[in-house]
Amino acid sequence: MRFIDAATVHRVLDYAALVDRLEAMFRQGCEAPLRHHHAIKTEDGPEATLLLMPAWQVGRHIGVKIVTVFPGNAAKALPGVMGQYLLSDARTGAPVALIDGPSITVRRTACASALASRYLSRPDARRLVMIGTGALAPHMIGAHAAVRPICEVAIWGRDPAKAQALARSLAGGALAVRAVDDLAAAVAEADIVSAATLATEPVLRGAWLKPGTHVDLVGAYTPERRESDDEAVRRARVFVDTRAGATKEGGDVVQPLRSGVLKPDGIVADLFELSRGEKKGRGGSDEITLFKSVGTALEDLAAAELAVERSS
Repeated sequence: MRFIDAATVHRVLDYAALVDRLEAMFRQGCEAPLRHHHAIKTEDGPEATLLLMPAWQVGRHIGVKIVTVFPGNAAKALPGVMGQYLLSDARTGAPVALIDGPSITVRRTACASALASRYLSRPDARRLVMIGTGALAPHMIGAHAAVRPICEVAIWGRDPAKAQALARSLAGGALAVRAVDDLAAAVAEADIVSAATLATEPVLRGAWLKPGTHVDLVGAYTPERRESDDEAVRRARVFVDTRAGATKEGGDVVQPLRSGVLKPDGIVADLFELSRGEKKGRGGSDEITLFKSVGTALEDLAAAELAVERSS
């Protein structure tokens, strides 16, 4: 069995290639049961979570991502999220590779949003607003820039110092990157707005969106969390990565469904339907589109297979 570390994952999984691989996997499909959530009590801190995310294709591979979320780790100078991905041969069950889990996660999450952007954002999208400054943020920026001609990036975070630090870390490349304090003003000029936060209340207001904007929401991964308000949902055509996941786990979809702001048939399409050409994405240049992602084990499997192939 091979071991693939985080540095190797980031080196071999370039954004464009992974977007293509995800599109192919959504087109083909695989068995991917909803993730298992298990609450874990701790001795000296808040409750932790164990996540198990299996997926497989007959005759190819079986994969499972094992993730732990320990909110109290920040006080111990440890990452809050850790995990590994085990890829096995689906013909024999023999282990093929053990892969760093967090790096697979950030790469596939960013590239799933970029895949959606291929169908939903304007082809001439040039201005991106990144809401959030965590581990996902630089990958969201890189993945979106791999599929659209992004040249300007505005970064906003609750902690301005972190936004400024992220902007500095990305300076000197092909993108003009800056930190902003006025989120409303930045969103009003944006072609794409991407949010990757732990917000429990909306940080993005629908009233700020100009016609033609694409909204990409990857935070708010529980029903109680939310990044966008009702007005954003009302103004947009809504798309999701998977209907089964987004309608049960993502607060930006679950809460509007509960209140009636969003009807079940108001979810236009998921990534399966878009990748297979069964449903159309963006319908016009002035249309506002909203994509909600909660992640699926299908994406992890596609990323893991590509990482093994490219690191051989």
